[in-house]
Amino acid sequence: MSISYYQIIKHPVSTEKTVRLMEKDNKLVFAVARQSSKQEIKKALEEHLKIKIVKINTLTTSKGIKRAFVKLSKETQAIDIATQLGMM
Repeated sequence: MSISYYQIIKHPVSTEKTVRLMEKDNKLVFAVARQSSKQEIKKALEEHLKIKIVKINTLTTSKGIKRAFVKLSKETQAIDIATQLGMM
């Protein structure tokens, strides 16, 4: 049974800090399902958005929200993907 993109990725996170991460480190931040693994997050994003991911770090906030910090490859600009997602 395969899990869909929409079950894993809840929404992109857009704050001042995440915009700074986009510009400086070529990273995007997503709120994800708590039970999802880094491999599932990577597979869902690469297939759905057609991007190349270098690294994923996850963080569970004190409120129980899991966030994925996604480092994109040099060929893919985070700002372009954010614009495509309607964040910018």
